[in-house]
Amino acid sequence: MSKLTKAIILIAIILFIDQALKIYIKSTMFLGQEFNVIGNWFIIHFTENNGMAYGMELGGNFGKIALSIFRIIAVGFIGYYLYKLSKSKEKNMGYMLSIGGIFAGALGNILDSLFYGVMFSDSYYRVAEVLPEGGGYAPVLYGKVVDMFYFPIINGHFPEWFPIWGNEHFIFFRPVFNIADASITVSVITIILFFRKNINSKL
Repeated sequence: MSKLTKAIILIAIILFIDQALKIYIKSTMFLGQEFNVIGNWFIIHFTENNGMAYGMELGGNFGKIALSIFRIIAVGFIGYYLYKLSKSKEKNMGYMLSIGGIFAGALGNILDSLFYGVMFSDSYYRVAEVLPEGGGYAPVLYGKVVDMFYFPIINGHFPEWFPIWGNEHFIFFRPVFNIADASITVSVITIILFFRKNINSKL
């Protein structure tokens, strides 16, 4: 089995799990609904965002469309880079799979932006309909990214003596994310820890 085939299989697995979970959440829960998986520190919490990983956003409709277009261009470059890697004898399999993980994560969130606005009605105070008669909640490229993993492992207050944020409430880990976000994060950390020398080497 070639290096490229292995990377494609990994990408397909990540995309399948990511999209299957998002579609399940979108078609069975309403926005803000949640349930505890393990105690109070692993929660499935349905939320949506217009922008980047872990709920970060660019403002307004222009920010949304700009981000969607940037993602598509970036995924194209990553895909081309992955193909070039597959032809190189110097790159190891671990590095190539990590690039594949970034590609899969980026593509997973692009699919939300491309199709979810057309495929689903909105999820405000109700479970979304799939392919509603009156059309979806947004046109192509304006769909929202579905997030669901919430890990409020530490929920408390900063001590009084703590600079700036003394006595303020904090939650760690606050961002809600999805499989695609996790795939990008794990892949980037893996590259930084184990494959930094591969980044600048010639293809």
